[in-house]
Amino acid sequence: MLDVGAEAPDFELQNQDGETVSLSEFDGRVVLYFYPRADTPGCTTEACGFRDNWGEYLGRNITVLGVSDDPVSDLADFAAEYELPIQLLSDEDGTVAAAYDSYGEKQISGDTFDGVFRNTYLINDGVIEAVYEGVDPEGHAEEIIADLE
Repeated sequence: MLDVGAEAPDFELQNQDGETVSLSEFDGRVVLYFYPRADTPGCTTEACGFRDNWGEYLGRNITVLGVSDDPVSDLADFAAEYELPIQLLSDEDGTVAAAYDSYGEKQISGDTFDGVFRNTYLINDGVIEAVYEGVDPEGHAEEIIADLE
């Protein structure tokens, strides 16, 4: 994981609408969360947690960006199905996730493959303010808000 106080690596990725998004275009705080797969139980719980707490994030002027290795079309379907107000970013080759120590070899049910790890960074003006490694999707959005109190 990247260290608190380190400069957050900038990136450009496409969001669920096919628009290019870069970290450097956002001022203030950004929650950058990495999740393994759109429309799976844990990832849906996590994304809906951000949706359900959207007012808290807006009130604190915090941008929320979700990153997975899903294609843009899958992210568009996921965002529409669950009415997600956050931007979901497509990192199909895992380059950005790897830059954030959130991509690598995983093993599920005996199968080994490369994929995204469920990690989150709170970034403030381009500097890492907090790190959440191997997060529990249940209550994660609330956990970040509580930490800001």
